[in-house]
Amino acid sequence: MLPREEEPASPERHRLDGNALAGPLSELFAVDLTVATCRCAHCGAEGSVSTLQLYNRAPGLVARCPLCEGVVLRFVRTNDAAYLDLRGAVMLEVPLSGTD
Repeated sequence: MLPREEEPASPERHRLDGNALAGPLSELFAVDLTVATCRCAHCGAEGSVSTLQLYNRAPGLVARCPLCEGVVLRFVRTNDAAYLDLRGAVMLEVPLSGTD
C-alpha cells in the first residue's frame, strides 16, 4: 500500500480572532486596541479590531478583514523593537474613557 499524502493544513485551522492581539498590542499602547474600530482600506468594512481574523503562523501576526480577507495590520516583535504596519486600515478609532 502506498503511503497516504498528508493534506495541507487549511488557513482556517490556524486562524484566531482579533482578541488575540490584546497582549502583543498592550506592550505598545496604554488602551485596549481590540475595542477600537477600524476601517478596512480594501473594502471599507468597519468593525472592532477584535473581529479581525488573526493568523499567527508567520514570523509575526497578520490580521485580515473578515469580509474581504484583505490584510489590515501586521505586528512583528523582535528582541529590541516592535513593528506595527497599519497600511490596510484607513482609520483606527480608539475609545477613550473619562473624557468629557
